[in-house]
Amino acid sequence: MSAAHAGSEPALRFEPDEQPPRGLALGVGLQLAVLNIAAVMLIPMVVMRAAGTTGAYLTWAVLASVSICGVTTILQSLRVGRLGAGHVMVMGTSGAFIPASIMALNEGGPALLAILVAISSLVPLLLSWRLSLFQRILTPAVSGTVIMLIPITVMPFVSGLLSGATGQPTAPGVALSFFLTVLVIAGLALRATGAVRLWAPVIGVVAGSAVAAAYGLYNMERVAAAPWVAPPDVQAPGFDLAFGPAFWALLASFLLVAAIASIRTMSSAVAVQRVSWRRKSRAIDFRAVQGAMAVDGVGNLLAGMAGTVPGSATTTSVPLTQLTGVAARAVGIVAGATFLAFALLPKAFATVLAIPDPVFAGYLVVLLAMLFAIGMKIVLQDGLGYREGMIVGVAFLVGVAFEYGMIFPGQVSQFAGGLLENGMNAGGFTAILMTLILRLTDPRPARLETPFDPSEWPGIRDFLGDFASRSGWGNAMGDRLAAATEEALLTVAGDGDPAPGTRRRLLLVARREKGGALLELFVAPRGENLQDRLALLSEREDAAAVETEVSLRLLRHLASSVRHQQYHDTDIVTIRVQVPGDGP
Repeated sequence: MSAAHAGSEPALRFEPDEQPPRGLALGVGLQLAVLNIAAVMLIPMVVMRAAGTTGAYLTWAVLASVSICGVTTILQSLRVGRLGAGHVMVMGTSGAFIPASIMALNEGGPALLAILVAISSLVPLLLSWRLSLFQRILTPAVSGTVIMLIPITVMPFVSGLLSGATGQPTAPGVALSFFLTVLVIAGLALRATGAVRLWAPVIGVVAGSAVAAAYGLYNMERVAAAPWVAPPDVQAPGFDLAFGPAFWALLASFLLVAAIASIRTMSSAVAVQRVSWRRKSRAIDFRAVQGAMAVDGVGNLLAGMAGTVPGSATTTSVPLTQLTGVAARAVGIVAGATFLAFALLPKAFATVLAIPDPVFAGYLVVLLAMLFAIGMKIVLQDGLGYREGMIVGVAFLVGVAFEYGMIFPGQVSQFAGGLLENGMNAGGFTAILMTLILRLTDPRPARLETPFDPSEWPGIRDFLGDFASRSGWGNAMGDRLAAATEEALLTVAGDGDPAPGTRRRLLLVARREKGGALLELFVAPRGENLQDRLALLSEREDAAAVETEVSLRLLRHLASSVRHQQYHDTDIVTIRVQVPGDGP
C-alpha cells in the first residue's frame, strides 16, 4: 500500500469474481463467521427464553438458525440463476421478528410460529420476482434510512449486553474488556496496514476476551463440558394448520415485518456492492438485489419448516470488506460452511457462546458506527434534494422516537403486537409511506407504449416533441429529448435481434421537473449496463473506442445524468435532460 493511502480506506484487493489465495479466503471467511455466529445465536435464544420453551427446543432452534444461515450465506455467494446476490452477504436472524415470534409461541407454540414464518416467506419471494415494480418506492433514501436506523435499533441490545454481563454490571472486567475491544479494533482499523489491519476484529476480540478471562468472565467450564462432535437433536414442530383466531391476529404482523426485513436485505445488497468493486462508479446491479431477496425467502421458508426465528441478509460483511479489502465470493462460501460446521461441533459452538457479553458489545459498537456511515453514503449517492432530505429526516426521527418510547408509547406498544416499537420498522414504514405519497402526488406524466423497434422511432420523436411543446420549451428541447432517447435506445438495443418468438416493448414516461425533463425508458433486459459503459468512456483513450462509442458520447453530451437499473424482467433507463441554455 502506498504512503498516500496508508491512513485511508484500504484499496480493494479481490473483487467478487477474483480468486484470492486459499489461506486468505479461509482466514477472512473464518473471521467473518466467528464474529457473526454469536449474533445469529442471540435472537433465537432471546425469543425462546422469553416464550418459556423447553431447553431441548431452545437448543434446536439455535442450531437450526445457525445451519439455515450457513446454507443461505453460501447461496448468496454462489448466485445460481435468479438465486443469490453473487457477493459476500452473511445471513442472520432478524431482530425485527422478535416481538411477533414471542407472541406466536405464547399463543400457539412452535407449530403456530412455524406456519406464520413459512407464509411470511412469500413476501421476499414475491418482491424479488417483480422488484422493478417497486423501484420508485424503494429508493436510496428509503434504503439508506433503514440502514442508518439499524444501529439505533441494535444499541439497546448492546446496552443489555453490558448491564447484564454475568450478573456483575459493576465489575471492572466488564468495562475494561469492552473498552479494550473497541480501542483495539478501531485503532488498528484507523492506523494499521497489511495483515494487521486484515485481522483487526479478531485481534480486538481476542484481546478483550483475554482481559475478561483474567476477571473470570469467560466460561471455561462450559467449553470443557461440551463434546467435540455430535449431531443436532431435531425438534421440528410441523405446521399448525388449524388457522384459528391467533393465526389471523398475528398474520398481518408477520407480513409487515417480512416486508421491512426485505427492505433491509435490499439495502444490504446495495451496500455490499458499493464496497465490492474497485471502480466506485459502477452501477448497482439490481438483478443481484433480486437474487439476495430470493435467498431471503428461501431461508425464511426453511426457518418455518424448522420452527425457528426467520432472518434476513445483514451488512456485517460490508465493514469487514472495507477493513480487509477482500470481497471474493470464496469468503462467503467459507463463512457459510463454518456456520454449518459449528452446528455439528458443540465444543466450537460453546467456545463462541462463551465469548463474554462486553467483548461482543465492543465489537458491535465498531460495526454499528461503520454501518451508520454506509447508510449516509447510500442516502447521498444520487444527491439529497429538499424532498428526499425531508423523507430521510422525518423517518429517522420517527424511528429514534418510537425505538425509545418518546411518542405515544402506550398506543404504539398495542399496535400490531408492538411492531412499531422497533425503530427500524417505524422509520422504514414512515420512509415508504412518505415516498408513496410523494409519487402519488407527482404531476401526471406523459406516457407512450410502443414496440421496441427502430421503425417506431418517428412516433417517439413526435411524442417527445408534443411533450416539450406542452411544457413550454419549444422545438430545441424537443429535439434534444428525442436525440437523447434515441441514443439510449440504440445503446440498450445492442447488436443482433431478440430471441425467436419474443417481441420487446418500450414504455416511455416523460416528466417535467425543475430546469428540464426526466425520461424513464422501460424495456426488456438486454446486454451490459449503459451507466457503466458511460463511466468507462473517460477511461478509454484509443481511437477505435472513439469510433465505436459514438452513441454513448452523444448521450453523455445530451443528458445531464443517466441511470440504468437492470432487473431480470425489465431494464429501466432514467435520463435527465436540461433545457438548452439552463445547464452549466
